[in-house]
Amino acid sequence: MFREVCAAMRRYQSTRPPRRRLPWNRILLYVWPVLDLEPDEVGTIVHRLAPATEGLGIEKVVVRARVAGAAEAVRDVEFEILNPEDSGLTIRLREPRYAPLEPLDAYTQKVVGLRRRGLVYPYELLKMLSPVVEQTTDFPRGEFIEYDFDDGGRLGPVERPPGGNHANVVIGEITNFTARYPEGMRRIVIAGDPSRGMGTLAESECRRIIAALDLAQEGSVPVEWYAVSAGALISMDSGTENMDWIALVLRRIVEFTQAGGEINVIVAGVNVGAQPYWNAEATMLMHTKGILVMTPQSAMVLTGKKALDYSGGVSAEDNLGIGGYEQIMGPNGEAQYLADDVSAACQILLRHYEHSYVLPGERFPRRALTTDHRNRDIRSSPHGGRFDTVGAVFSDATNPGRKAPFEIRRVMEAVVDADHVPLERWLGMADAEIAVTWDAHLGGIPVALLGIESKPLPRFGPIPADGPTQWTAGTLFPQSSRKIARFINAASGNRPLVVLANLSGFDGSPESLRKWQLEYGAEIGRSVVNFDGPIVFCVVSRYHGGAFVVFSNTLNDHMEVAALEGSHASVIGGAPAAAVVFAREVQRRTDDDDRVVMLRAKHEAADGAERARLRSQLERVRTEVQAEKLGEVAEEFDTIHSVHRAREVGSINEIIAAAELRPYLIDALERGMKRYLAAHE
Repeated sequence: MFREVCAAMRRYQSTRPPRRRLPWNRILLYVWPVLDLEPDEVGTIVHRLAPATEGLGIEKVVVRARVAGAAEAVRDVEFEILNPEDSGLTIRLREPRYAPLEPLDAYTQKVVGLRRRGLVYPYELLKMLSPVVEQTTDFPRGEFIEYDFDDGGRLGPVERPPGGNHANVVIGEITNFTARYPEGMRRIVIAGDPSRGMGTLAESECRRIIAALDLAQEGSVPVEWYAVSAGALISMDSGTENMDWIALVLRRIVEFTQAGGEINVIVAGVNVGAQPYWNAEATMLMHTKGILVMTPQSAMVLTGKKALDYSGGVSAEDNLGIGGYEQIMGPNGEAQYLADDVSAACQILLRHYEHSYVLPGERFPRRALTTDHRNRDIRSSPHGGRFDTVGAVFSDATNPGRKAPFEIRRVMEAVVDADHVPLERWLGMADAEIAVTWDAHLGGIPVALLGIESKPLPRFGPIPADGPTQWTAGTLFPQSSRKIARFINAASGNRPLVVLANLSGFDGSPESLRKWQLEYGAEIGRSVVNFDGPIVFCVVSRYHGGAFVVFSNTLNDHMEVAALEGSHASVIGGAPAAAVVFAREVQRRTDDDDRVVMLRAKHEAADGAERARLRSQLERVRTEVQAEKLGEVAEEFDTIHSVHRAREVGSINEIIAAAELRPYLIDALERGMKRYLAAHE
């Protein structure tokens, strides 16, 4: 019956223009049989049916039913399911209500008006993020305290009805209580109010934002910024002073983030002018730790489409084409995550806190409970394709020389805790696919896990004539280098870094050098030198070239380097070493080979047609022998410059078997965290 109602509503809504569709609708269902369902079972049903409401503008669904109470008594109840479409599911159990519907008050009219424009009223958003204990929701129990200036000009708690804000931003403190943090995860919230001039910015808003950042720095807590803003206020009464106030906020953001502060931004609508610059200062620079999440309906633009068109600038079909995720901000890496809607963006933010939230006074994020055994052998984990299991990737019988391509994500999945789903940053970043950046758990320890893709990947779009035709396995290209450096910096001072490395160096093509390969590669080295915390680096296949330098254990005193048995570590791989460095030795061995010597003698003694025939045969045999000698020298080089030699000279600390990879990483993390804390007592 629910699906039939949704279908009927969908038919009616489809007859209206998109901007005229009704955004505040309700469904009331009567269920006559006695229900025998627990609240979590009701939640499961609701989640299964919720997608049917997409695009219908549903405000709530009320299910009136009879449930069995104590001593088998039957009572009438109502399940009130709020905002099932796009603002987070909330389920409340209440006594049936029979009062007639009342006219919408001013607050609800704002909510409805914003929803019609695809926006969320900030107080509704904050209500979703801080549900009370009586509700069943997708979010942990929480509380929100609104802040504003008192008569003395100090920022403090205020008691007023929701919607009573006097500025175009809402400031406050939000706390969610979880099993890992029963004390509560406290954060400072800044939320743009699009119901007031589309969140335009002037002195009133900027003063509150600066005070909020001061409050977060004093409490050593992160900032959550739900960004909706049309940029600086443009009016007949104010002008450049608004830009000066915006610059003061920018200065405070830079100071806050450079001091180690974390600002997490959810782009909850169209951001124009000042707000995108603030978002960039907070989340896009090399030193920043916060995340930026976008939705398909959000955009960050310096100038809106209408203003660009009027001024003669270059625009796109709409604001999404100028600064939306799909075409711009996802591929360029400035947005880190894409969520279906604001509710899903908030879920991503809470998942981020599962890996990164540190209670003030503590050093690392708290360890999570896990049922995944720390000594689990990863070799039986599935791989797919050429290798049935991950163990086959590391077997000399099935992958001699570790030269066959494999999928690093399958190895990473095998290593991390199976009962904690990892969170991948920059999934949509173009030309950076070689670097795989996960927030994950190892033995319950939150870690930043970096993997290097170990199979060639296709390039999309136009390919320059002076660049590679595909992304080579284990090779770092400019954007993947930039991605890695940002990822390492984001984890510094917060959680340990784990690297699973198959690195053959940096790409040296003209295209890569033209696109800042040296600069971004240097940023990796700087990020490792400056990393504040333990680093565990494990070579799983090959480890050569400039990548060896930027990940050397000499760069950081809290870095431990290991290698799997059968992997290779050297300045350069055996094949290029034989072809370039030892070319003369290959030439000498080729000339001294009996087959070449014999044919050369015959060729010199012959004349006429026979001499020409022997010359052709000599060139063919010489080519075959040279390839053979090239392989011999390459194998000798790899044999000498093995991980065992690297351990002897101190470049590697440990050599471990593939079966020991997961327990070793967990032990190394525990050792590293213990040493780090001891060194900083």
